[in-house]
Amino acid sequence: MIEGKKCSNVVLKTRKIGKWVDVSTNDLFKSKKVILFSLPGAFTPVCSEKQLPGFEENYDKFLDLGINEVYCISVNDGFVMNAWADQQKLRKVKVLPDGNADFTRSMGMLVEKKHVGFGQRSWRYCAIINDGVVEKWWQEVGMNNEGSDPDPYEETTPENCIEYLSKK
Repeated sequence: MIEGKKCSNVVLKTRKIGKWVDVSTNDLFKSKKVILFSLPGAFTPVCSEKQLPGFEENYDKFLDLGINEVYCISVNDGFVMNAWADQQKLRKVKVLPDGNADFTRSMGMLVEKKHVGFGQRSWRYCAIINDGVVEKWWQEVGMNNEGSDPDPYEETTPENCIEYLSKK
């Protein structure tokens, strides 16, 4: 069971103002209640047209419901994640590059996406993380390494987060 699990401390290699900046997940999650959602790849259709925009549009609602920050993580490098954030005109959701897949692997969400030429990527999931511990977890059905999934997006929506947080 992932709910109740303490997140591993992983150092993510980010790019800020032309420099490499190491960011630890301990620092991102400590003493905060955050939403972390993961997706297979920047610039991909479901991620770019539905998931990321949905979290961006609902950001203020999340804050009103007690969330301190919303993070989008993907097995992409910092250059790609920053370019995608710019292309998406993000102003609120923060992108986190997990280029080496260290965090994704620690969460048990690393899958093969060779059937579409991606290599190893993250399965789509979403979590409420409270002071570094997974409080609530959603993941899409059909996780596999064969590419036999239709890239589902039903469980990991901002609406499911809002529904959960509204009941707390």
